[in-house]
This record gives sequence, C-alpha cells and structure tokens, in this order.
Amino acid sequence: MKTIKGPAIFLAQFAGDAAPFDTLDGICGWAAGLGYKGVQIPSWDSRFIDLEKASDSQDYCDEITGTAAKHGLAVTELSTHLQGQLVAAHPVYDELLDGFAPKRLHGNPKARQEWAVDQVSRAARASRRMGLSALPTFSGALAWPFLYPFPQRPAGLVETAFDELARRWRPILDTCEENGVDLCYEIHPGEDLHDGASYEMFLDRVGNHARANLLYDPSHFVLQQLDYLDYIEIYHERIRAFHVKDAEFVPSGRQGVYGGYQSWVDRAGRFRSLGDGQVDFKRIFSQLTAHDFDGWAVLEWECALKHPEDGAREGAEFIAAHIIRVTEHAFDDFAGSGTDESANRRILGLD
Repeated sequence: MKTIKGPAIFLAQFAGDAAPFDTLDGICGWAAGLGYKGVQIPSWDSRFIDLEKASDSQDYCDEITGTAAKHGLAVTELSTHLQGQLVAAHPVYDELLDGFAPKRLHGNPKARQEWAVDQVSRAARASRRMGLSALPTFSGALAWPFLYPFPQRPAGLVETAFDELARRWRPILDTCEENGVDLCYEIHPGEDLHDGASYEMFLDRVGNHARANLLYDPSHFVLQQLDYLDYIEIYHERIRAFHVKDAEFVPSGRQGVYGGYQSWVDRAGRFRSLGDGQVDFKRIFSQLTAHDFDGWAVLEWECALKHPEDGAREGAEFIAAHIIRVTEHAFDDFAGSGTDESANRRILGLD
C-alpha cells in the first residue's frame, strides 16, 4: 500500500486582488503557514501562471515550482476546469461561458473552442515540464440540457452528443499520452460526464484510452444521491486525482436533488467546509489507501456559510488527520510460525 500525499489546496477559490492572494509567491506563503504541503494551480489565472509560457519554457516552469518550493510546497496539479468546459459547450451556454475565455474570443464559439483545446494541450505539456502526472479538467456539456427532458429526446440524440464529445477529446488525450500525463475528468453535474454510467459511455467511445481517467470528488455524488464509496470500488483503477470537499443533502417536502432554483444557502443539497457535511471521509481515505492511491488529497473549498479562510485553516488540519500512514508489516506478524512449503503440505495432510 501507499500513503496519500497531502494536505494540498486548490487555489482557485482563494485567488483575489489583494495580498497575499494576488500572487503565487504570496498565496503559497499563506498556504504553507496553514500547514499545506502542496498547491493545485488554476491554469487560467494569470496571477499565478502564464500557461502559454509554461507550455514552451522549462526555465519558466522551474520558476513556478521553485516559487512553491521556497515555501516548502509542491505543485500538485494544474487545473484546466474552465478551459475543459469550453471544449464542448452547447450553444445555450454561449453567452454565459464567454467569461471563461479571453475577451477577443467573446461571441465566437468556434474560436473559443479551438482556444480551449489548445489550452488543455498546453497544460499537458506544462505538466510534463513540471514533473506532474495528473491534469484535472471538466468534460464540457453537449447533452446536459437534455438530461431530464420534456418533450422526450429524439432517438439517438445522446449517442450523437457522446460521439462528438469523444471526437473532440481524443486528440487531447493523445497529447496527454505523449506527455505522460493522466487527464482527470471531474465527474460533476452540469458536465456530460456526471456519473459512472456517462463516464463509461465516453470511455467506450475513446477506446478505453489509458489517459481518460478520473478526479474523485465525493461532494458531487452526495448531491446526486450516488453511492460515493461503491464508486471507489468500481473505478479505483481510474482515479488519479482527489478533491476533498464536503457536502450535505437534506431534502424536504419542498425540494430535493434539483434544488428548486434556490440559492446555495437554501438548497437541499449544498457544499460545506470539511467536517461540516455528511461525507464519510474516514471510509474514503481508507478505501483509497487500500487501493494504492498515492496522489494528492487536495482541499477544494466551496461553502455557502463559512468564511473561506476559516475553511482553509480547518481543511489543512482535517486532511492531515485523515491521511493514513500505511503499515510496513501485518499486525499479526508477531504470531507467524515461519513455516515453509513442506510444513504447509503436512498441515494440510497432503504428505
């Protein structure tokens, strides 16, 4: 067995325009002061990284990792969630998603999609230069608007959407293969890859591509009422990244999974700071450890109630307390008899 690395923190929710959250050096110093050992960098945030430069320059990548190392931190992954969302976007989202891309691409979905493909591919190359093995992302959504439709979906609509989704991602997956990086799809409502069944549909269409892997985040499964522990048993061989995020689901006679268009505070399902929700992290860390997951345990903080800096401080302590330092020997080795094959055969009555 292997020991999970951590605690680490995803910087996206903490980035800001005031110190120490406005530079990589500043935010790394802040994270290290809370006890974190790694940072996951949002690759779209120019305050922390110039992705185009990182994809082409080893010296620049060394500067990025060196800035983190100065504070005793490792760079755990480069996140491409926003760019991945743009790889496949239904036109209903066009205006909403323009904010994920540079202003020069606003109102031009084709150019925006091409830019997104280039961005994720660049992140794969930058990851290789930085010695990283996992690249978190979103799948994007072509079929999501038709998840629960009325009137009914035309026959073959979902199949066509997933054929196209696979066509768009296959070249990126091949780029990841060339760079020795696992693309880790975060299974997430709002994405076409939102549960195990949809992931399997995609995996089949990309020929079970070795780099089409998973970011495990149990909070999204709580909100969908999906068994997040059984999910580990089914997909552990594909889990290559881990967001540690809590959630709770408290349905009522007024609302359930779909939330009734309420704000996050008032929804039946909502994200919480670590330890404040319903996720059984003791079981999760135990199962991932038993299946030899040796990636990073990365806090993704999203809570409608608690202040983010309090969530970050508590999160470091929470993750550190849940990481299992694996044993080097079996607990009952002291009682071993040291028998050999001949003795085993005698004990079984075979001689």
